[in-house]
Amino acid sequence: MRASAGTGTHRVRAEATVLSNGVSVILVGGTLPHIGAVAIAVPRPSLADPAMPSATTSVYTVVGHKDDEFARPAAHLLAQELGCLAVVTAGVHLDNATQQDVELLVANSQLASERLA
Repeated sequence: MRASAGTGTHRVRAEATVLSNGVSVILVGGTLPHIGAVAIAVPRPSLADPAMPSATTSVYTVVGHKDDEFARPAAHLLAQELGCLAVVTAGVHLDNATQQDVELLVANSQLASERLA
């Protein structure tokens, strides 16, 4: 499965491999795709309303990287929506990124993740 959102240096791509017990996703974008963070999410009922799906998400971030901003929400969404384990490896980089650039990349990451789910 593949999905993307955005254009040019703000494009974020997601590629998923469906496994026997979950989904593994590579989420990259910007000008330098890399490994910056890995998140794993385990589906569970919501603590507020057990009838609603949710997930517990854990993240490992490479020192000096901020890719947890991409990995955590993507893994959480996929586990919650698909009802299976979700692992997301994320690496999004844009040299001299402004706050507006970061916000656009985060939004495109969310949209690409939603398209996978």
